[in-house]
Amino acid sequence: MSEKIKKPFKLSRLIRKTIFYLFIVTLAVVIILPVFFLVSLSFLSTREAYLYPLPLLPSLKARYSLTYGERGYLLSVYDDFNKEYQTVLDTNDFEKMSVYMHSQIGTPFSIPEIEEVIKDLESGPEDTVYFSARKDLLYNYDTFFKVTREAVPALLRSLQIAGMTILISLSIGGLAGYAFARYIFAGRDALKFSVLFVRMFPGVAIALPMVIILANMGFYDRPIGLSLVYSVGSISLTIWITASIFIGIPESLEEAAQVFGATKVQSFLRVTLPLALPGLAAAAMYAFLGAWNETVSAIILTQFNPTFSVVVYQTLLGSVGQVNLAAAGGLVMALPSVFFTFFIRKYIQQMWGGVTI
Repeated sequence: MSEKIKKPFKLSRLIRKTIFYLFIVTLAVVIILPVFFLVSLSFLSTREAYLYPLPLLPSLKARYSLTYGERGYLLSVYDDFNKEYQTVLDTNDFEKMSVYMHSQIGTPFSIPEIEEVIKDLESGPEDTVYFSARKDLLYNYDTFFKVTREAVPALLRSLQIAGMTILISLSIGGLAGYAFARYIFAGRDALKFSVLFVRMFPGVAIALPMVIILANMGFYDRPIGLSLVYSVGSISLTIWITASIFIGIPESLEEAAQVFGATKVQSFLRVTLPLALPGLAAAAMYAFLGAWNETVSAIILTQFNPTFSVVVYQTLLGSVGQVNLAAAGGLVMALPSVFFTFFIRKYIQQMWGGVTI
C-alpha cells in the first residue's frame, strides 16, 4: 500500500519540479532575449541592421569584390545569409567608396587602401579582386555621439535630473512616511491612501498643465522643472515604501536613545535612519528609474535642453533614423541604471531579508 502511495507522490513532485524549471527558463528567455537583441543590434552595421532576416550576431569582418563596371569600378559585398556577393556601388569616386564602406558596412577603409586594390585589379590576370577588412564594432557608438551633438550634454543633464528627483522624493516622501508611521492623527489612513491618486494619472496628463505652471515659475526647459514633475509620482511611492519600513522599526529604539541624552532629531539620524536605509535605497531606485526612463513628459517639457532619453528617441525617429544607432544609444542609456542598481544592491538585498551578496 505504501509503495502505491509513494509512486504517485514522486510523480506529482517530478511534474511540479518540471513545471517550475520550465517557468524559470521561460522567464529567463523573456528577460534575456530582448537584452541580447538590443546588444547585438547595437553592433550591427547599417547594412546588416536592415537585412531580412536580421543577423543574430554581427560579423567581425566584411568581404568585398571589386571589378569593372559601366561607370567605373563595381563594388560588391558578400552576403553571409544568401552566400553571394551583392553589388552596392558602381563608381569611379574612391572617396565615395571609402565613405560607403565606413558608414554602411562599418569597415574603416582609406582611399590609399582602395587605390592599392585598384592596382591589384589592373595589374592582375583576373578581372575581379577579392579583399576583406575587419569591422569597427564600436562604430555605432562613436557615430551616435557624433551625429547627436546633444548626446553628452543630455546625458549629464539626465543624471542631474535623476539626482534631484531622488533628493526631492526622499526628503519629502521620507519625512512624510516617517510621520505616517509614528504619529496618529485624524484622517491619516485616508490621506495615506490619497497620495496614490497621482500615480493613477498618465504622465502626459500631468505634463501638459505643468508647461504653463513651469513657464510662470521660470522652470520650463530646465532640469529643476523636470525634477519637480518627476518627483510628483515618486513622492507618493516613497511615502508608502518608507512608511512600511519605519513601522517595522520599533519606536522604543528612539526612546532608548533619548534616555541616554540624544535629542529627537539625533535619535532619528543615528538610530532610525540607518535601519531604514534598505527602504530608502528601494525608493531611490524607483525614483531614479522613473526619472531616467521618462520620455513623453520630457518631450513636452523640454525644447532646447532635451534629456538623454529624448535624444535616443529622436535618433530613431529623426533625420538620422537608423535603428542600429538608436540601439547603441539605448544601450548607453541602460548602463547608468545598471550601475546605480548594482551600487545599491546591498541595501535592496537587506530589504528582501538578506545581509550580503
